[in-house]
Amino acid sequence: MLKRAESYLVYKLNMKMNIIFYLKYIINSANKLFGMKRFETVFQMNLSIAFLLLGFVGFAQVSTKIDTTKIRIGEQFYYNIIVDETEGVLFSKFQTDSLKKVEVIESKVDSLKKSLVKRYALTSFDSGRWVLPPQKVMIRNKSFLTDSVIIDVATIAVDTIKQPMYHIKDIQNEPYTFADYKNYIWGILGLLLLIAIILYFILKKKPTEEEIIAKIPPFDLAKQRLKDLDGKQLIRSNRIKPYYVELTDIVRTFIEREMNIPALESTTDELMEIISDFNESSKLNIPKETLTKLKQLLKEADLVKFAKSKPLLNEIELHRNYAENIIDKFHPDSVDIQEKEIKPEDHVGE
Repeated sequence: MLKRAESYLVYKLNMKMNIIFYLKYIINSANKLFGMKRFETVFQMNLSIAFLLLGFVGFAQVSTKIDTTKIRIGEQFYYNIIVDETEGVLFSKFQTDSLKKVEVIESKVDSLKKSLVKRYALTSFDSGRWVLPPQKVMIRNKSFLTDSVIIDVATIAVDTIKQPMYHIKDIQNEPYTFADYKNYIWGILGLLLLIAIILYFILKKKPTEEEIIAKIPPFDLAKQRLKDLDGKQLIRSNRIKPYYVELTDIVRTFIEREMNIPALESTTDELMEIISDFNESSKLNIPKETLTKLKQLLKEADLVKFAKSKPLLNEIELHRNYAENIIDKFHPDSVDIQEKEIKPEDHVGE
């Protein structure tokens, strides 16, 4: 391509020389007619020098370089525009062929010491002969054009002798792998886990009333049952027997759970004997007054349940207070507090 630019320079010089020749011819004709020999010589020399200077000064140093003009489909080639100037140079947008068959892959500008090079990486995916038009370059606000370039794009020849042709094969399905089922497996596992959780809460065995009561501390349960008994107002409805049955059941259940003795299955005498022995062996220090109240309460309840006794209202209230006092005294925390209150008095007495 550089040779083409040089040929273009020679072409322009030849044009100028032809113009000088025609002018010389005109001057010679005028000389024959008018005898102006001296005028011819001076004018010819000055005109020749002027044209030569204008030719060299006016021709800009813009050239192109291409590594090849023949490529195969999809093959890249490089097209360079070289300008022997570094200032005031503006490269216009690359102009491809008229059918847009040549494509620009990338472009960049390299700055050399005394020149600029615009490099284009080009390719084409259509076979044929494509003409790249002249590219416009602005130098110091003056327009310059490069030469046009012809690019031959050839198809890839297939040697059917060395490389036999085969029929088009049917579409083959790829074998399934674990990765193809992975999302489905995780989805099924997640769904099964969700179903298992739902079934767990639906089918979970609900605790029975006895199990719920067993988790409540004996002292708190006894206190709550006493309040519930008061709320039933059995005395006002003259239901004395159910009142004493439930009252003694509250006391016996508390003693059985609190002291781990068979209070519910024992008679009054058996229970009092067990509690007395347990009180002495375990050093619970339950006051004798409390044991007496317990015995009176149980004896009176037996009379009501079996002898159809009907105590007076004040006696019923007294027995209700006995029951609460017994629960308080039998509770370990109450016993500990009682011992702490007694020890300072004993120490003072000593």
